Amino acid sequence: MASNDLPAVPRYDGPHLRHVLPSAAAVLGVGGFENTLGLPPARRVCVVMVDGLGLSLLKSRGGHAPFLRAALPTNRTLDVAFPTTTAASLASFGTGESPAVHGLVGYDVVDPGTRSVVNQLGNWPGWLDAAAWQPRPTVLERAAEEVGVTTVSLPEFASSQLTRAALRGGEFVGARSVQARVRAASEALAKHERSLVYLYFNELDKTGHRHGAASLKWGEQLEELDFALRTLTRRLPASTLVLLTADHGMVDVPASQRVDYSQHADLLDGVELTAGEPRAVQLHLADPGRAEQVAAAWRAHFGAKVWALTRDEALQAGYFGADVRDGVLGRIGDVLVLAREHELALYDGRRVAPHAFDMVGQHGSLTRAEREVPLLTLART
Repeated sequence: MASNDLPAVPRYDGPHLRHVLPSAAAVLGVGGFENTLGLPPARRVCVVMVDGLGLSLLKSRGGHAPFLRAALPTNRTLDVAFPTTTAASLASFGTGESPAVHGLVGYDVVDPGTRSVVNQLGNWPGWLDAAAWQPRPTVLERAAEEVGVTTVSLPEFASSQLTRAALRGGEFVGARSVQARVRAASEALAKHERSLVYLYFNELDKTGHRHGAASLKWGEQLEELDFALRTLTRRLPASTLVLLTADHGMVDVPASQRVDYSQHADLLDGVELTAGEPRAVQLHLADPGRAEQVAAAWRAHFGAKVWALTRDEALQAGYFGADVRDGVLGRIGDVLVLAREHELALYDGRRVAPHAFDMVGQHGSLTRAEREVPLLTLART
């Protein structure tokens, strides 16, 4: 495939989500980190992660978020990891590494040892140890040795496998409501002379998946979040920096464009296992030597609606980052099929539950709407 037919590669060595927590740790004086993003001095840093708030959505729906919209002049546009999905991006955020290193290379991925599909956001199988799956120390772990570190998130994420793999370290404070999490973050910032707080919101992502990012309900959820973050910035101790970012964007896919590719025998010829997500399918082949043939079949079927490339092409281009860690290569599909148009989602109907086809908001591919997220300065005291 000609290089000009491929999507843009995430800027892992430039303005990228993976540099946010390391830069925050460097600002606080934690050894071994660089302030790659050039963050200003502070003794306390709160990083707000809003799941699913892509930059294009913030701009197009900013009327629901006057506080965040007012902060747009401070924005630095960041790329996120590939695939543009929570597991890969939060792992890059939490470890400061690319997916090639941390190894969470998608939503559903294949464990090469057992040849089974593992969902990176659900309940991982009991035999899979999160710390072995992602053995690199996290930024929060390293920072907790020198400064106060607190994660404020939903209670059920305290012991989740994703937390254990990529966001372990420091104290975990669970709070159910948006306002309760804001209060907990305020208290955590004031608790230590030097403090790093990670504050997570997933409400926009959940609402977008169910109702769409263009829905009234999504706008209402953004309004609630906007009010909560304004409240947060009014309760800050001295020398506090509050940043906001996201793990990916989102596009709405109409029901007519949610395609069950398992109904097309020509697309499954030679395919042993399917993984990935509806906008970034990963195909594991019985014979990896047929990868180009399978990619060509998908290109012939979907035409300009998709990018279809082999794993070798993806690695050579750097989509997962450089220097693939031992054990990670086999988790990546032999063929990758990415939605090139916003209105397309691809499902293996043999493997997913019927309700999966009800999902409106989608992400995973490398369109700008999915790949670009904001880095806003909400407050600096």
